[in-house]
Amino acid sequence: MIGGDPPLSPIISESRIRFALTITAFALAQAVCWGMTFNLPAITGRAMADALGLPYAAVMAGPTVMLVAMAAAAVPFLKLFQRFGARLVTGSVGIGTLGLAVIATAIAPWAYFTGWLLVGVAGTGMLTTAMQIGVAELAGVRARQAIGALLIFGGLATTISWPLLSALQAAFGWRLTTLIGAGLLLAIAAPIYWLLLAKRPAGAMKATDATPSPSLDWIAFGLLAFSSAANGIVTWGFSLTIITLFEGRGLEHGTAVLVASFIGLAALSARLINFIGGERWDGLATGLIAAAALPLSFAVLLLGAGAPAAVAFVVVYGLASGALAVARATMPLDLFAAAAYARASSMLALPLNLSFACAPPLFAAILAGPGSDVALWVATGLSLLALIALITLVIRHRSRATS
Repeated sequence: MIGGDPPLSPIISESRIRFALTITAFALAQAVCWGMTFNLPAITGRAMADALGLPYAAVMAGPTVMLVAMAAAAVPFLKLFQRFGARLVTGSVGIGTLGLAVIATAIAPWAYFTGWLLVGVAGTGMLTTAMQIGVAELAGVRARQAIGALLIFGGLATTISWPLLSALQAAFGWRLTTLIGAGLLLAIAAPIYWLLLAKRPAGAMKATDATPSPSLDWIAFGLLAFSSAANGIVTWGFSLTIITLFEGRGLEHGTAVLVASFIGLAALSARLINFIGGERWDGLATGLIAAAALPLSFAVLLLGAGAPAAVAFVVVYGLASGALAVARATMPLDLFAAAAYARASSMLALPLNLSFACAPPLFAAILAGPGSDVALWVATGLSLLALIALITLVIRHRSRATS
């Protein structure tokens, strides 16, 4: 809270309807940005591979380049976030548009991956971390609730983008489809960000310039980064390989697809539950419960068999992964000063994006080689290490708070 501002920011205090409309607009912008970038090759990948003379796996490495670039740019972008706030988002949309244009016109592999590099740099400023910083900046003391509301719509990216991209590719081909995606960034995401994020009070800039950045508890930060990254490897690793995992457990392809499709619903349910009752507990409690449930979900598959075990896994795993997504965004609000949220979130983006980038190839290789048992044991081990780190973090935080 800055100067004599009221306890609730204008976005919330004026009306619940305005708050809901604002969060919906942000969710739409995020759906467009994720859908037209990271999710693009899921529909256009094979056509891209044919046109560029690349193996399909190489084309699908484009989003990996994007995530690595996001990780590398996270720390340099930190000072820009601190100086300019969420206004930086709008400019990043322009860089993302340029990156998609480079991909759409690429005739050689180097140009294709250069485009993804640009999209990754832009993603640091226009995707999840930037959006959470922007929402926290607007919502003030209600930041946790606002971020939780935004994450409820986290699954909209594929829901909106995949049918749209499929129809566009069938009608116009992948190159024009990619250019249309670039246009959608400018036509939909950029205006939303400009209108809702660019009006940062001038006094906020003066306060930021005059007040030193609060220091971070580096032990807490390290424990949080390790726990989040370890669980991130698991959840992002299975995000693209879960159907293969189920097939490795004996399910037919159609059944595997059907069962896997309910993970998103379970994750959405967890986010909704957290939003409705989130004022009764903090992000650390959410993270701790979710981190404990994740290895339990893998035990269900290791000890069970067939469709019943897969269904039980989907329920527990989906709820856990959905709650973890909320906890990753809100735990820094519980651990660090509000003024340090942008700094902590930007710095967390480095280990998180690196873990997200390496996860799908890692689990794809394990499933293609040693098999599903090994994949589940690796996931169990990583999730248990993450749980230990988070337990240590919570005990330490509680003891420091009461001392």
